Amino acid sequence: MPHSKTKSEGRSPYQIQVLDRAFAILEALSQDGPDLTLAQISESLGLHKSTAHRLIMVLERNKLVEKNSQTGKYRLGLKLFELGTRAVSQLDLRERARPFLERVVLETGETVHLCIYDDGEVVYLDKVEPGRSVRLASSVGRRNPAYCTAVGKAIMAYLPENQVEIAVQKHGLRPLTRKTIGTMAELKAELIKVHETGYAVDNEENEEGVCCVGSVVRDFSGDPIAAISVSGPTFRVGAEKISVLAKSIISAADALSKELGFHATSGPKNGRNNDRPIEKQSKPAHARMLNV
Repeated sequence: MPHSKTKSEGRSPYQIQVLDRAFAILEALSQDGPDLTLAQISESLGLHKSTAHRLIMVLERNKLVEKNSQTGKYRLGLKLFELGTRAVSQLDLRERARPFLERVVLETGETVHLCIYDDGEVVYLDKVEPGRSVRLASSVGRRNPAYCTAVGKAIMAYLPENQVEIAVQKHGLRPLTRKTIGTMAELKAELIKVHETGYAVDNEENEEGVCCVGSVVRDFSGDPIAAISVSGPTFRVGAEKISVLAKSIISAADALSKELGFHATSGPKNGRNNDRPIEKQSKPAHARMLNV
C-alpha cells in the first residue's frame, strides 16, 4: 500500500471533488476487489449509495468499470487495461530514471548506472558521472555478465529460478577476477541474500579495483525491468561505505519503481517475500484521497 501523504501534499488548488471520488472508486476496486457491491464501495469511501451509484454509472458508461450481470458486483473495466498498455508503450525508462540517477550522484559522489537485463547479461542504458577527477571508465550500450555485476544480481534475485538457471547454462560462470562467483550454489545463495536485503554488491567480481552496489527497479506488475547501481574505486568504496551507498540506491530504485506504477503489496513469489517492508497505513489509499 502506498505511503500516506500529508494534507498539504494530498490537496491541490485544482481539486475537483467528483473526479477525486471517481478515482477513489477505481482505487477501491483495485485494492479491495476484484468484485465489490455498491454497498461495499459506498461504505469503503464513506459515500451515500446514490452518490456512489451515479459515479459508477458514468465509469461504467466509459468502460472504466464493468458490472457482473450475474452477481451485480462491479469490477475494473478493460478500458483501464487499454489505457495502461498505451501508457507503458509510451514510457521512456531512460528519461524517467534520469532525475533519480542524478540524485544518487549528488548523494554519493560516485558514478551511477541504469541497466536492463537481457538473457543473462546486463545492458547499460544510461550513466551519470560525478565531477571527480578520478572516476570509472564505462560506456552506455556496453554489456556485462549478469552473475558478477550488482545490477545483474539485483535483477536476477527477482526472476524465476529456472530463468536464472537457463542464463547460467547459456553463459556459464566464467571467472573474471579472483572474487567472481564460480558455482550455481554460490549464485543462488547470493540472490537470496540480495532479495532479503534489497540490494546487491559487486565487490571486485567483474573488475578488480571496482565496487558496485545495485538495487532492482520494478514496473506496475512487479516484474524486474531494470536496476540502478552506484560504482566507485575500492579505495573510496570500502566495506564501511556499502551500507550508506545501499540506502541511497534502494531509495532511488524504489522511488522510480513507484513512479512506474509499482506498489509493494503483492504476495510471495518464487518462495520468497517479493516486497520490502512498508509503513502500515491506518486507512486505504482510496479513502485517504477523500479525507474520510
